[in-house]
Amino acid sequence: MSLSKSKSKPTPNSNANDSSAADHAESATNLSSVEAHSAQNLTEESRQHIAQESGEDCATSDELSFIHDAVLLPETVAAVLGVKSLPPQKDATKGQNSLQMSGIYVDATFGRGGHSRLLLSHLADDAKLIVFDKDPTAISVAKELASTDSRVHVVHDSFATLTSSLAALGITQVDGLMADLGISSPQIDDGSRGFSFMRDGAVDMRMDTSRGQSVAEWLEKVDDETLANVLYEFGEERHSRRIARAIKQMDSYESTLELAEVIKIAHPNWQRGKHPATQSFQAMRIFINNELGDVDDFLAQSIPILKPGGQLAVISFHSLEDRRIKQFLQRHSKGQYPEDENLPMPPKRPRYFSKPKRVGPSKAEISHNPRSRSAWLRLATRTDSDYLPDVEQ
Repeated sequence: MSLSKSKSKPTPNSNANDSSAADHAESATNLSSVEAHSAQNLTEESRQHIAQESGEDCATSDELSFIHDAVLLPETVAAVLGVKSLPPQKDATKGQNSLQMSGIYVDATFGRGGHSRLLLSHLADDAKLIVFDKDPTAISVAKELASTDSRVHVVHDSFATLTSSLAALGITQVDGLMADLGISSPQIDDGSRGFSFMRDGAVDMRMDTSRGQSVAEWLEKVDDETLANVLYEFGEERHSRRIARAIKQMDSYESTLELAEVIKIAHPNWQRGKHPATQSFQAMRIFINNELGDVDDFLAQSIPILKPGGQLAVISFHSLEDRRIKQFLQRHSKGQYPEDENLPMPPKRPRYFSKPKRVGPSKAEISHNPRSRSAWLRLATRTDSDYLPDVEQ
């Protein structure tokens, strides 16, 4: 994994660069990707808290009862099914107003199953839904669903293993793929997971707590320069060197609140209403979970895995993810590749996707679900072009 060199950072005296970095930072907040608190169950104080923290944190489950709302729910399910919109469901349990679609579908980020459950309500009895997740708690929820619905098959792994995991189930191609990137509200709201800078807990941040090293273990070993580069590349933190030095001077990495406080003290300035540890926490989380690498692998595998006419629908929450998805779909819908740019006669490349579309949350959804504000859904249809594995992804 390549890391940006600190010398390439924008200087504090460059207003244009500062503005660009600030814009990126605004969209790169530590947001939920799967589900968010329903506004009808939030107090006004909690709602203001969510707004002030740019969607990162809200009141704990001990402080208020809440339900989870999947972001861009009907839009995503409609996209993966290849329809413009879903019919209204008055009684999905009896199959009324259900599309009853056959085929094989994948929810690459199950979370708490919001998208999966709505998708299942529109699938026929002979359809299959394979759900992926790294998080052991999410997998437990998925297995409960699978125990009551034989159409559901559960994979406890990253969606980066898409091809091999599906092959193990005897599946080589699917009709639809959907993914909701980043972290979920339950992960943020559980302080013990280490994702939150508002609740104390171990400095862990692993999506899959059953494997890999925690952020605390990594911080014990990493050098200042590498840490600074991680904070800059994955958090777009302009003050990464200063923050990295302060972090490495800590005696231990046992408390997320202590880590957040050190970052706050070291940070020379930050946006009003935004915690100064937001970008640093995001960067460490993305790095330790190889989130961007997994996204790249997933997108590349989507081409041979999707049947001609199959649908790809991916939700992202910050610029680092969204930029990858946008460029991937543009490249493979136009048949234009970077390695061909300087050739006098570029070879004709296959176009693997139709012209991609982008959908954002409605004003009503943002009002009821503040964490949806930065969400973008990008979707495209797999064309009938023959897949050429030697084409550089």
